[in-house]
Amino acid sequence: MYSRIALPKKILILGVRHFPRGERAAIVSSGAWRTPLGDAEIDAPLAEMLREACPQLREDSVAHSGEHSLEVQLPFLQVLDAGFTFVPVALGTIQFEELVKVGEAIARVLAASSEEVLLLTTSDMNHYEDDAATRLKDQKAIEKLLVLDARGLYDTCSNEKISMCGLGPAVAMLTALKILGAKDAELVRYATSGDVSGERDAVVGYAGMIFS
Repeated sequence: MYSRIALPKKILILGVRHFPRGERAAIVSSGAWRTPLGDAEIDAPLAEMLREACPQLREDSVAHSGEHSLEVQLPFLQVLDAGFTFVPVALGTIQFEELVKVGEAIARVLAASSEEVLLLTTSDMNHYEDDAATRLKDQKAIEKLLVLDARGLYDTCSNEKISMCGLGPAVAMLTALKILGAKDAELVRYATSGDVSGERDAVVGYAGMIFS
């Protein structure tokens, strides 16, 4: 999927906060994250704009310290273009209305930016059910993503018990995209872990999507 994207120099990464440590909406505004491919610098000016626009975002390295959802994306980005700067935002369990406020703030910041910013959101899909059940559930979530329906995605995951870990980041992303005028969504590829492991009894779903 990354090969389909022309990477700008600034990237905002939204991911889930899996563990109950730190703030529910956590940002890191300075420094760098180190991977085996080198340091990825945090974009301090962009981070400051986000903090000013969104009171829900709190400076908090604790929430990020044991979190993998954002950092695993960095090596892919570094291979494609090591010259980027980024801002990491981790969202824990947050009510729908709070997620909408985060998305609205993101939209204001990106609309006001003089430089292009890629909004990158990371999430697994359904977890640890059999392959057939996971595909059925994931299709219902993907249908809402394809029409940029934040409320529909939130309600579908709740009603259908879809364990999409990055539901919060996805809701914030869809909210921002709608405000920014996005019209199109494309499912680049869907798969489950069973497609690689051959184990179909307990899988995790994955979907690569592009919004424009």
